[in-house]
Amino acid sequence: MGLTNQSTGAGVLQNELKLERVTPDDKVIALSGNPNVGKSTVFNSLTGLNQHTGNWPGKTVTNAQGKYRHKDRNFIMVDIPGTYSLMANSVEEEIARDFVCFGDPDAVVVVTDATCLERNLNLVLQTLEITDRVVVCVNLIDEAKRKKISINCEELSKRLGVPAIPTNARSKKGLNELMDAVYAVANKEIPLNPIKITYDEAIEQAIKMLQPKIWQMIDGKINNRWVALKLLDGDETILNSINKYLGFDLLNDIELLDLLNKAKLYLTENGIEPEQLRDKIVSRLVTVAEELSRDTVTFENKQYNGMDRKIDSILTSKVFGLPIMLALLAFVFWLTIEGANLPSSLLADFLFGIEEKLSKLFISFNSPVWLHDILVLGIFRTLAWVVSVMLPPMAIFFPLFTLLEDLGYLPRVAFNLDNFFKKACAHGKQALTMCMGFGCNAAGVIGCRIIDSPRERMIAILTNNFVPCNGRFPTLIAMSIIFIGGAVGGAFQSVVSTLAVTGVVLIGILMTLLVSKILSKTILKGIPSSFTLELPPYRKPQIGRILVRSIFDRTLFVLGRAVAIAAPAGLVIWIMANITVNDISLLTYAADFLDPFGRMLGMDGYIIMAFILGLPANEIVIPIIIMSYMASGTMLELDELEDLRQLLVANGWTWLTGLCVMLFSLMHFPCGTTLWTIKKETQSTKWTFASFAIPTIAGIAVCFIVANAARLLGFA
Repeated sequence: MGLTNQSTGAGVLQNELKLERVTPDDKVIALSGNPNVGKSTVFNSLTGLNQHTGNWPGKTVTNAQGKYRHKDRNFIMVDIPGTYSLMANSVEEEIARDFVCFGDPDAVVVVTDATCLERNLNLVLQTLEITDRVVVCVNLIDEAKRKKISINCEELSKRLGVPAIPTNARSKKGLNELMDAVYAVANKEIPLNPIKITYDEAIEQAIKMLQPKIWQMIDGKINNRWVALKLLDGDETILNSINKYLGFDLLNDIELLDLLNKAKLYLTENGIEPEQLRDKIVSRLVTVAEELSRDTVTFENKQYNGMDRKIDSILTSKVFGLPIMLALLAFVFWLTIEGANLPSSLLADFLFGIEEKLSKLFISFNSPVWLHDILVLGIFRTLAWVVSVMLPPMAIFFPLFTLLEDLGYLPRVAFNLDNFFKKACAHGKQALTMCMGFGCNAAGVIGCRIIDSPRERMIAILTNNFVPCNGRFPTLIAMSIIFIGGAVGGAFQSVVSTLAVTGVVLIGILMTLLVSKILSKTILKGIPSSFTLELPPYRKPQIGRILVRSIFDRTLFVLGRAVAIAAPAGLVIWIMANITVNDISLLTYAADFLDPFGRMLGMDGYIIMAFILGLPANEIVIPIIIMSYMASGTMLELDELEDLRQLLVANGWTWLTGLCVMLFSLMHFPCGTTLWTIKKETQSTKWTFASFAIPTIAGIAVCFIVANAARLLGFA
């Protein structure tokens, strides 16, 4: 059965997570922990292939569930979002807190990093205030040993009052012992005596004033001391979740409301104002964590993180930080572009080989020509172009990007760019989502979940399209080689072409900052929020895990959405190119109508139509332009860039046309996959339309200025 109100007491929650038990005796285990502690590695090592992902109902945050059998029981492992605190600031933290508090798991495994245990104990202590069914997983014990850090897990377990098990999830060391402890805790086979956090005398007295009445009202469903503390704190998100869980509003009770007012007045009389209460709570938690760490952790080498600091002194320095970042990003781009050429060609040959077989199959069945053309030359050919152009670059870029993430470099990128985004009144983490947009804007939009502030998350979503995804790079590269580098020629052609593409990318970054600031001063007003940016230790990457995460979680996910949108678009493109009126195709009629507008922007009507019809995927823009100029009914691609140059020049293209195509390719509406993703993430048609309109208006304005300035100055 699923997790129902009867089985967990969590059925009244609006965002309840449904889990399927094999038997009623199955145990549900929550895997909690800070980011970058190896929580997902623990999850993957335990569950292997017996896992699946989905969305938390009503939320955009994904959950991972897996099954593991230990001794005579099935365990349903739930990998909840990584969080530094249960005092929720983001959607991820809210989900993590609510599942621990109200999902009623049979046990909570809090995964910690053995190399920085003190910082991780904050979350452990907060969890112990809610439930005593906790097992502390002291992970990365091998890294701690390498850094000569010793942890007395037996003493830590004694002090915390719950099991503390050392593990190295990468090599599966200690996981069996961990599950032994989980089994014992989940089945209530061992006595637990969790540490009690005592606060200032005034806070303790205020809690006691509320506890009896809360106990009477909630009948032990939640830890009454914790509820009293949250009522005093007044955090609305927590109180709303408590009320949803209980099925009634606690503060509708006049007696409890009166007691709460008296307790708050008592705190004020004792020098604790409402805005000071949380600071005192957090300070006490930090103090206890320090005491526990001091008594259980031994550092044989006080400079255990000296190498990391030396590397950071270079990678995050004001002098070298940005140049190294740009050089590394350029290298990733170069490797992606160069490495994708051969597999793209092979994949295209394979898919178009299938097209030939499909055509023969239609002929053998005497199918109507129009049906063959629609399904094969229209829909299948469009899909073939999208897959052959998108898949190889993503299959290279995402593993490289995940590699940098696994090494611990991406937080350094956010650190280097934080000041720029702060000046743009945006969030420093937007730098990370912007980098993800270079691979795929849809993936970049999904990455915006890491930004806590809804306002700043929306800014990041609306501006992510200003960085070119891998689908736009073929257009940018072709135009730069033909019209920018080609104008120079000789040995410097490739250098100038590379600089042109790099320049366009930098323009995209500048536009991201500029539009972010405009949005923050107009429709999304607000002050930039502060955030704690953790610089995790550098770690040896896990190649197998990188490949699985990047290929299955990112590449195939994004490609699946692209294919779903490209299929109907192929039909539209075929109809536009093949249905004629007075021997003139609908595509030509539309292009002629748009031609004056296109000329004003330094392009022509066919180019504008190609961008419009290229909505499903940016990769098909150039093939549509070729198809239009060659008056063909299907999409084509020329074998050599010189053939393409001759075709474009014959149709009136100049260096200015090529430049404007590059600029408009950089700044125009997102592809269909990204728009779909934005709609899913924002749950708003209004913001989806805004994400369409903002870059398009910017692209029109920039192209208009560049084209007409060049004409006025006599350059074109």
